[in-house]
Amino acid sequence: MISPWMLRSTTRGVSKFVPTSFSKSLQKNTSSRGRRWLSVASSSSIDEPRESMAFDVLIVGGGPSGLSASIKLKQLNPDLSVCVMDKGSEIGSHIVSGNVFDPKAMQELFPSTENFDWRSEFEDSQGASATAVTKDQFTLLTETSSYNIPNLFLPSQLHNDGNYILSLSQLCRWLATQAEELGVEIYPGFAASEVLIDNNSNGVYGIATRDVGIGKDGTPKSTFERGMELHARQTLFAEGARGSCSEFLMKQFQLRGDKNNNGVMPQTYGLGIKEVWEIPEENLQPGFVQHTLGWPLQNSFTSDVFGGSFLYHLEPNLILAGVVVGLDYQNPYLNPYKEFQKWKTHPSIAKHFEGGTCISYGARVLNEGGYHAIPKLTFPGGALIGCSAGFLNAVKIKGTHTAMKSGMLAAEAVVEGLDEAGSVAETGELSADHVPQELTSFTDKFQNSWIHDELYEVRNCHQAFAKWGMGGGLVYTGLAAHITKGREPWTLDHTILDSDATKPSDNFEEIQYPPPDNKLTFDLLTNLQRSGTFHEDDQPAHLRIKPDKADIPKSISLQQYAGPEQRFCPASVYEYVEEKLVINAQNCVHCKCCSIKTPGEFIEWTVPEGGGGPQYQVM
Repeated sequence: MISPWMLRSTTRGVSKFVPTSFSKSLQKNTSSRGRRWLSVASSSSIDEPRESMAFDVLIVGGGPSGLSASIKLKQLNPDLSVCVMDKGSEIGSHIVSGNVFDPKAMQELFPSTENFDWRSEFEDSQGASATAVTKDQFTLLTETSSYNIPNLFLPSQLHNDGNYILSLSQLCRWLATQAEELGVEIYPGFAASEVLIDNNSNGVYGIATRDVGIGKDGTPKSTFERGMELHARQTLFAEGARGSCSEFLMKQFQLRGDKNNNGVMPQTYGLGIKEVWEIPEENLQPGFVQHTLGWPLQNSFTSDVFGGSFLYHLEPNLILAGVVVGLDYQNPYLNPYKEFQKWKTHPSIAKHFEGGTCISYGARVLNEGGYHAIPKLTFPGGALIGCSAGFLNAVKIKGTHTAMKSGMLAAEAVVEGLDEAGSVAETGELSADHVPQELTSFTDKFQNSWIHDELYEVRNCHQAFAKWGMGGGLVYTGLAAHITKGREPWTLDHTILDSDATKPSDNFEEIQYPPPDNKLTFDLLTNLQRSGTFHEDDQPAHLRIKPDKADIPKSISLQQYAGPEQRFCPASVYEYVEEKLVINAQNCVHCKCCSIKTPGEFIEWTVPEGGGGPQYQVM
């Protein structure tokens, strides 16, 4: 039996206990549907059937896309039973973003009325701020100088008039309160570890959560609790970039297709690393937004490193600052975290942090492949939404608005496609003859939406940076943004995985980074403490070397590539001790970078026990 004290929801960003009626409503899983994935350990308690609960719609992930989908579902059909689950200890605790927020989708989800304004409601509920952008600056940095680019020459998608600086983790907590008020059930602290596949129809009918209370040796401890199954007529996966269930689904249903048969391009990623600082209020420039290219990531216009920085002034006294480094870089000695620390020392940047204190640190990968890397969105029984699918606009440097809109479009498709006769809200369980349906109208809605138009305009831009470096990429982006708007009669290919872009270390010299001063710049482990990261120590490692790739960390990664996982990981998870790879999984901030950038992608990222990981509050 699942203990009632393990079940949690969120109200106004504060975790709370769920009434025991939740656990009482769980039913023994006697379904004939076979599960394709098996438990790690073997014992009678681990192998016993899971208990289950059913919903009309299950949403995996409590980020902007998942929460927007849940809200739209209840707005369109209040009678649907809708559940959102999230692996973080509370909604928002695993959310990292810049964030300059484009309110376009929010205004569609919550149109302003005389009695309701999303910004006022958000600020009052969370004690937070959505600071209107007042100054928008794009800067090229050299090692000692800086040059501002006039907005006239920038793509219109980079303009931030009408946008707001805010904390996305706080915004998600507010969205969760709005969803709960509509009747959505929200359960943070539960990690989806398995996708449930119906053997008869080959369709998805829900997920299973991870067992808890298993020791490092794979045997149950006294605290063992069996995971549970959550069944649904439709399951929307909103895990964010590189979600483990989403990656499984792409392979299971070949959502990325075959590159020789109209398949999409491989997704390419960036690693975002961020700090939040408190500064004296008199030093704040409310609404100031700055993005930079150049030093230290690019030292010439032909540099092959894709990336840049952001720096935002959020009322009443916060600086949100960070870098995004494209993971298709070649030099294995590049250290994204140390590049970030180095960037802060630039004369035009360091002044923003004067008199301040760093209060939070975090990191997360983001999709940068754009339009040509979006997979097939639907499969029998569900869909991919938000960054699970890859709707981020790298040129605009934004993805929250597109993620929200994708969730809203998916909700519309679900409401239109579900047969009222099979309502779980009426019966409390999936009907015996339930067959997972594929709601392809979601794809049609996407193709006719402003998400599609926005991404199509810049569909070749990231590929231009990959082919021609920073200078060529800037020229091409200017051409596409101002003139062709995506209508160019060609498509620039990008066929290389980020892991394959890394070149052997003997092509490069090791990069020497300045030591931290512990005032403006910090060593990684000191900063990691500011993420609040915590995992139960006595559990199987959730970062696993793939069995068929076991030779790579033994004889290839260190020997040929100087062990790049020691440098790209923003949480110091990986280190080589006497040429043997040591994985410090307890440090993991769930950024997913290791599953992307290790040579041959030799790491499999799986979920740890629910509630583990970072504990972000203002990221």
